Amino acid sequence: MASRKEEIRKEIKKKNEKEGLNPEAVNNIVDLQDQTGEDIKVEDFQGVYDGNVIPFSTTPHSTKKSLIGKIKGIFDDENKQLKKLDKMADQIIALESKYQSLTDEQLTNKTSEFKEALANGKTLDDIIIDAFAVVREAAYRKLGLKAFKVQLMGGITLHEGDIAEMKTGEGKTLTSIFPVYLNALTGKGVHVVTVNDYLAGRDAANNGVVFNFLGLTVGLNKRELTPAQKQEAHGCDVTYTTNAELGFDYLRDNMVTKLEDKVLVHGLNYALIDEVDSILIDESRTPLIISGGRKNTAALYLQADRFVKSLKADEDYEVDIESKTVALTAQGITKAEKGFKIANLYDPQHTSLVHHINQALKANYAMTRDVEYMIATEDGSRDIRNAKIMIIDQFTGRVMPGRAYSDGLHQAIEAKEGVPIKEETETRATITYQNFFRLFNKLAGMTGTAKTEEEEFRLIYNMRVIEIPTNRPVIRDDRNDKIYSTKVNKFRALCDEVVARNSYGQPILIGTVSVETSEVLSRMLNRRKIKHNVLNAKNHAKEAEIIERAGQRGAVTIATNMAGRGTDIKLGKGVAEIGGLAVIGSERHESRRIDNQLRGRSGRQGDPGYSVFYVSFEDELMERFAGERLKSFTEYLEDDQAIENKVVTKAIESAQKRVEGQNFDSRKHILEYDDVMRQQREIMYKERDDIMSEQSLDEIIKGMFNQAIEMAVKHFTKNDGKHDVIDVEGVVDFVAKNYMLLVEINATNCDAMAHDPKKLIDTLTDVVYNQYNSRFNTELEPERRLQYERSILLGVIDYTWINHIDAMTKLRNGIYLRAYAQKDPLAEYTEEAFYMFEQMTMTIADTISRNIIHMGIRPGSEIEQAIPHLKMELTFK
Repeated sequence: MASRKEEIRKEIKKKNEKEGLNPEAVNNIVDLQDQTGEDIKVEDFQGVYDGNVIPFSTTPHSTKKSLIGKIKGIFDDENKQLKKLDKMADQIIALESKYQSLTDEQLTNKTSEFKEALANGKTLDDIIIDAFAVVREAAYRKLGLKAFKVQLMGGITLHEGDIAEMKTGEGKTLTSIFPVYLNALTGKGVHVVTVNDYLAGRDAANNGVVFNFLGLTVGLNKRELTPAQKQEAHGCDVTYTTNAELGFDYLRDNMVTKLEDKVLVHGLNYALIDEVDSILIDESRTPLIISGGRKNTAALYLQADRFVKSLKADEDYEVDIESKTVALTAQGITKAEKGFKIANLYDPQHTSLVHHINQALKANYAMTRDVEYMIATEDGSRDIRNAKIMIIDQFTGRVMPGRAYSDGLHQAIEAKEGVPIKEETETRATITYQNFFRLFNKLAGMTGTAKTEEEEFRLIYNMRVIEIPTNRPVIRDDRNDKIYSTKVNKFRALCDEVVARNSYGQPILIGTVSVETSEVLSRMLNRRKIKHNVLNAKNHAKEAEIIERAGQRGAVTIATNMAGRGTDIKLGKGVAEIGGLAVIGSERHESRRIDNQLRGRSGRQGDPGYSVFYVSFEDELMERFAGERLKSFTEYLEDDQAIENKVVTKAIESAQKRVEGQNFDSRKHILEYDDVMRQQREIMYKERDDIMSEQSLDEIIKGMFNQAIEMAVKHFTKNDGKHDVIDVEGVVDFVAKNYMLLVEINATNCDAMAHDPKKLIDTLTDVVYNQYNSRFNTELEPERRLQYERSILLGVIDYTWINHIDAMTKLRNGIYLRAYAQKDPLAEYTEEAFYMFEQMTMTIADTISRNIIHMGIRPGSEIEQAIPHLKMELTFK
């Protein structure tokens, strides 16, 4: 490679020797190009003169690909899949005349015919061609929309449990009707998952017309519904819902005390996720948490906040810009020990203090107001006493109402900003989207941008990403990035372009990655008297209306991220003739996928369009990941000069790939830990379901007695140097005291079992259970007894499980410290989690065994009133 570099340098020098070539600039660019792995071409370096990098103009690049041309450019396996989809779509279209001739009633009756075929042994794959043809005709009659071939291809992909990548404006909503209808024919329910309530309601109303026409029921799941209304919504053939509400319904279902109170009537059969990358990638690191029961920790957050605000950067703490982590230095640790008057900050007894300090460090030095979060008040006033911290979705720019950072970070930010601190609550149930959606029997998704995350979708969710060809070629003019030395210079140049394009009426969409940037650009455009709309986390009430108008002549719209907006930007009259919608990015997002989503807002359905990104070396992405070679270009730039070079653009994309790789590793890391919790959660939830579904709990209760007595036997077993010997008298005495034995046990007979623990355990279990059984058979009617037992069992299990979740969270938060002892934190976590789970199950068995007998029947006292007073600790350790 070195010799090749030299050849290039010589060639460039020879070609430009009369122009005053700057050798250092050439070295930088050639090294940079080598790092990006791109083919080296001399033409790319025209304009490196006199110590400057002159903007290098290229012919506008457009992605003009026909359907056939696109198929040829895809990998062999996907090429095969596309050919199969193409053939199946042709078969569906060939049935058009057959179903056109049917009356509405005949078309509707096809649904019952399909259901009958399935009942007689046919599979969904057997009827897919006819079913899709029926839906195509029904959609045309009710919506006036005739599905294109590519939409049918997308629908088949979704039925097969894969991801259909379809560009903006290609009709994903219509595409979704086909697989949803087909899978709803099984009677097992289909959930269509969207990112917000607006889209769920819109699609339920629009698509519901088709489903109702074909005899299917449609439900809309919303947060404000009562349990009975939720049961009705989930009991429909097709249910539209947001990802968050669906996940919370699942968690709540596993907290009910009666099976009939569950709202997920059909269970988790088939889910079709719209904007699948947003939900399964971007939100996968945010767990769903149901909490309750406050912890009094506000004072400690304030103390930690005051302490970290007194620290000096680099001396007392260090910030890793690349990973956005903050840690105390040795000097900072010493200050903490002096400030809090303790000998050793990392002594186990100070674990809580360390946690609060770490969260305060992150809140103050890694989290930025109006970027990751914003301060808002209910009444719109500026009274800080009424304010609260609102999280901003980094991928959509939306405020996330009702969401809070976990592990105390939210409280640390509240302390930082001086707003009222909302006390931490204990976690009662939790699950990540990764593990929740993997519970479905079949999962599919659609989005405009998923290919960059294909590996993750395949490894985590076992879903392929199939690029569905566009119905018409994309002719958008995508320009190379314009790179400036500073943000100020970048913003000025961006506004210059906005003014120029606005002068002849071209609509412009400006994408920003933060609320802060959107407000800066808004002020700059106001000074230039450019009328515009701002859409960010502070102004999202008229989101759909603003976006719909963004394609009209003369419209200028500033939007903080565009992922998941869900509303197409249609061009106004005469706009196509002046170049279509111009999309201008104010900086590169850390994910190429989000940049592609912004670009994709322009050039929909073969419309003309334009896109460009303005970048500066002061942007967060560049500061975190741009190499020194790339940054060295600032030396050659005048204030109003920009680099426009595809090699540099590729270098920026390489930086984005590094971030994406880090984020993928982070999500895998979270999943590895959550998988440990998943296994435990599934065991506990199954145990709860068994308790609620069984008409007799005799075997379960007897099993609890058996496990509790086994613990007692182990406790009273000692080794005499040769054999394990059981202190039978001690065991019998313990069982008699704890399980209220009213009959005498012949200890002499039991002595024979001193070397036979199984026989001793079984014997004592039978005695305890028989006494319990005879007592309650005489005191309670069977139905009342079952209710009593269920209440006791579920109460103990839920209480203990909540404590276990809290203990597991604390274990996970501190497990990384094991790495300093040359131990694998994940292996340590897995091993310790297993031990803790065993201890929890023993606690449950012991507590149930004692309390179900000790509580007895309390005259005038309801069972529910007694449950909170259960004694939860083990009798012995």
